[in-house]
Amino acid sequence: MVTFNNIRTREELAGKLAKQLQSDSLSFLSAFKSDSNTLKLGFKSEILPALCIPNSYSFYWTTTPAGFLVRMKREFEVFWNETRKLKARTLGLTADQVATLASIVQEESNKNDEKPIIAGVYLNRLRKNWPLQADPTIRFALGDFTIRRILTAQLSIDSPYNTYKKPGLPPGPINFPEISSLEAVLNSVTHDFFYFCAKEDFSGYHNFAKTLSEHNKNAKKYQAALNKMKVYK
Repeated sequence: MVTFNNIRTREELAGKLAKQLQSDSLSFLSAFKSDSNTLKLGFKSEILPALCIPNSYSFYWTTTPAGFLVRMKREFEVFWNETRKLKARTLGLTADQVATLASIVQEESNKNDEKPIIAGVYLNRLRKNWPLQADPTIRFALGDFTIRRILTAQLSIDSPYNTYKKPGLPPGPINFPEISSLEAVLNSVTHDFFYFCAKEDFSGYHNFAKTLSEHNKNAKKYQAALNKMKVYK
């Protein structure tokens, strides 16, 4: 049984697979970064994380990196049954776009009960053609997910993943979204919130807001809590 989850990068996935299958991590990574491999399966390279859905799967020890990707394509098609495809279409999204949004939601919260609410916020912004302004995409663009506090200067980074500057969804997922995150988007909560900010109690939950003024109040409370904890970056 091969299991992989909590994966952000191709390097992390290659490392986990190399511990469970015969091929080494460099072989897996080479396959993951090969445009010819992914295009052969009908995926652009930046969409690879949408193809490899974290879970537990039965593999032969000798499965090659190419064989792994072929199997992931089959599992992708099993997951994306007609019911889920219909839910995606109802949201105006493709399966790849659901995965991209799910990856952002996953970075925003590890609370499965809150993920559908966060997904609803981003869907509201997409429907209004507002920029997502998702901090996790800035961390991805900067290549540093350890950043706890996004600074104004960092919001100007020139990247297609900068959702403060680029409208709509980024080119692809910023991690390998779990099934719980995919389902959170597909079963998002309908509401009138357009903003959210981490709670000042550091519980991992968020304060949601309908207006910018309300959001600014929530953000001010969280920033004050960060200052008190001496978290400046």
